[in-house]
Amino acid sequence: MPAKKIAVIVGSLRKDSLNRKFAHEVIALAPPSLSFEIVEIGELPLYNEDLEGKDIVAPQAWTHFRQRLQEFDGVLFFTPEYNRSVPAALKNAIDVGSRPYGASVWSGKPAAIVSVSPSAVGGFGANHHLRQSMVFLDMPLLQQPEAYIGGAANLLGPDGKLNNDSTKQFLKKFIDTYATWVETNAKK
Repeated sequence: MPAKKIAVIVGSLRKDSLNRKFAHEVIALAPPSLSFEIVEIGELPLYNEDLEGKDIVAPQAWTHFRQRLQEFDGVLFFTPEYNRSVPAALKNAIDVGSRPYGASVWSGKPAAIVSVSPSAVGGFGANHHLRQSMVFLDMPLLQQPEAYIGGAANLLGPDGKLNNDSTKQFLKKFIDTYATWVETNAKK
């Protein structure tokens, strides 16, 4: 059976993003039943309904993003927490992918969320705000285990690799559970 294709959306645009580093670490722990591709969101123009419609051609970046997301069987989100919510770039990507109304690229794709933060709280607020959007977008969302990675900078060595065995074990359990979730919930 071919591996299920999973889009990885990283909400942080920083070059040295902790979320991007953790995304790579989780991908490395994943079973072979999943294949991953990070889908970049930093170049998407802000969503504005006036920029698409009956006689208007949507921005090329939106069209390309929407077409790319159609290729995937599921989505794995990595988000930092900005002001107790998700970053604007991530929210914008969600909005772009959910339009035009009735043509959402997100619908039915099994999803999971990892929030990564240098703070002790582990991005709890962002994780839960993103969960609210997933319900509306009709994305079957992995409920357990929840993944809030606090004190994230201390869990990576100078090489950007996990240096904490209990975190590595937790993330392995998380991604294995997500693989089962995708197999159960992906459209056949």
